[in-house]
Amino acid sequence: MPHATQHADVAAVASAELDTALRGGPFHVALRAAIAARGLPLQRVQHHLSRYGVKVGVTSLSYWQQGARRPQRPESLRAVRALEEILQLPEESLIRLLAETEEQHTAGQRPAVRSYRSLVEASGVLERLLAELDSPRDGGLHTLGHHERVRIGSRRELLGRESHHIVRAHKDGVDRFMAVHHGDPGCAPERMQVHALENCRTGRVRLHHETGVLVAELLFDTRLRAGDTFLFRYGVEDGTAGVSREYVRGFGPSGGQYALQVRFDENALPVRCHRFAQHSAAAPRSGRQELALTGLHRSVHIVEPRVRTGIVGIGWDWE
Repeated sequence: MPHATQHADVAAVASAELDTALRGGPFHVALRAAIAARGLPLQRVQHHLSRYGVKVGVTSLSYWQQGARRPQRPESLRAVRALEEILQLPEESLIRLLAETEEQHTAGQRPAVRSYRSLVEASGVLERLLAELDSPRDGGLHTLGHHERVRIGSRRELLGRESHHIVRAHKDGVDRFMAVHHGDPGCAPERMQVHALENCRTGRVRLHHETGVLVAELLFDTRLRAGDTFLFRYGVEDGTAGVSREYVRGFGPSGGQYALQVRFDENALPVRCHRFAQHSAAAPRSGRQELALTGLHRSVHIVEPRVRTGIVGIGWDWE
């Protein structure tokens, strides 16, 4: 049975190559290995994707597995997640490799942006700090509006930020909000200061030095009933890290309007600014949009009319 043995050997080699590619990447090599291991022509892969309600051309699939292009649009990211099921791969395996490939690509252009790994580690730390404060993530509040102002100092550092929240309680007895600040790499959260500016006062504060995460309890002067709205404002003084290159904000379930303004010191102006978004920490960045720096106020801003689960932010280049 030499033919059957030879076929089994080829299948074993393909499986081994796939295991290696899934562990070490890069994304296009793992995708190519997965398609080869399943013995599917690209037309069949395209057909399977259409059954998931995802439209991707054979040419795009070919480019993806050659490394000539990377999936970036929302529809393309849906396709990658569907491919994990179609090709019988572990969940998040291709998305993780795609994120790592994107990090390497981005690192060659703009160093020191937040990595997927740092965001995941910070998320785990945040869950633990919130648990210490006996608070769930949403705390019984739905955000109707969140306006945030970020200041970049003369040393190009994240100097601080101010947040103005408009919320509605979805249960009785809510009397606090958990403010979260994630400093830039190398920051010192123990040196940061939280200021309650309007309709609240500062309660307990928890921090984690390695990830730069700080959680502060903001206490209201009243207990809200379900359906009540409330406005409050607070600020965080930072200035403890080195050069800042972006500001990101993560969102859970869909919420209200979000506005982010980044203002730069007159002696430290970037050469370019842009908006970006991510569907999750593991997903590549998408929705890039160049932002013009206003001359008078030296600032840029974005407005999201209704935020969805994921990440949105502003990045900038110094030269």
